[in-house]
Amino acid sequence: MPQFFMNKRLVILLVGIILLVALIGFSLRERDSLSWPEQFIKDTAGFVQTIVAKPAHFVAGFVDNVQDLSRTYEENERLKSRLDEYAQLKVDVERLKQENEELKKILEKEKDLASYKSREASVIARSHDLWNDSLIIDKGEIHGIKKNMAVITADGMIGKIKSVGKTTSTVQLLTTEERTNKIHVSIQGEEPIYGIVEGYDEKQQMLLVKQIPSDKEVEQGMTVMTSGLGGVYPKGLSIGEVVKVEADQYGLTKTAYVKPAANFYSFEHVIVVERMMDQPTDIDESEDGQ
Repeated sequence: MPQFFMNKRLVILLVGIILLVALIGFSLRERDSLSWPEQFIKDTAGFVQTIVAKPAHFVAGFVDNVQDLSRTYEENERLKSRLDEYAQLKVDVERLKQENEELKKILEKEKDLASYKSREASVIARSHDLWNDSLIIDKGEIHGIKKNMAVITADGMIGKIKSVGKTTSTVQLLTTEERTNKIHVSIQGEEPIYGIVEGYDEKQQMLLVKQIPSDKEVEQGMTVMTSGLGGVYPKGLSIGEVVKVEADQYGLTKTAYVKPAANFYSFEHVIVVERMMDQPTDIDESEDGQ
C-alpha cells in the first residue's frame, strides 16, 4: 500500500513537471494574444504594482523634498553666517577708517605742537554715568604724564590731567560740572579779549566763557583759544567758536556760549601736551583758572 502511494505521488510529480514544461514552452511561443490565465496574472500583477507604486513614489518624493529642504536650510544658514561676517567686516573697516583718519589728524597736530612736548595716548575707559566728567587714558607717570597737563584731540582741547597713576591717568573733561575746572582763554578779535571757561551747558552742548568785561565787543564766530596766562596750559590750544553772547544780571560782565572745537563724544586717541616753559610762581592758579 505505501508503495502504491509513493508511485502515485511520483506519477503526479512527473505529470506536473510535464505540464509546467509545456506551459513554459507554450508561453515562449510567439503569439498574437495571451491566454486568459496569463492575462489574469498580468492584470493582477499590474494592479498590485500600481497600488504599491503610488505610495512608494509619494514616500520617495517626500524624502527627496525633506532632503532638499534640509540642504536649503543648511545653505541658508551658511549664507546668513557669511552675511553676518560681511556686516561685521564692514563695521570693522569703517571703524579702522575712522581711527586711521583720527590718527592722521593727530600726527598733523603733533607737527603743529613742535614747540611743546606732546605724548599720544589712547582712551581705555569712559563711564556712561560720568560721560561728561572724565575718562582714563593708557599713559601715566612712567610715560612722563603729570597732573594739570592739557589734553587735546586733533580738533581742540578736551580737558586736563586730573590724577596720575603709574601706567594710566584720569582726564577731567571741559564738560564736567565741577566748579574748580577753570581755564583762562583768549577770544580772538582785533585785540585779545580774555575770559575764563566756567561750566558747560549740557542742553545746548556749549562751553560757558565767563568774566568777559562788559565793554569788550565779542561777536559770533570769534575763535576761543587758551591764553597761556595761567602758566600751566600752552598758549593757542583751540577751545571753540563763539555762538552767542549774553550780559550777566548786573551788566558788569558777559558770558559767551562757545561751541567746542573738539567732538567730546567720538574719539579714541588724544594728545597730552606739556608746556615747555617754567610755570610762573606769582599767579594763583585757583583764582585765574589756569
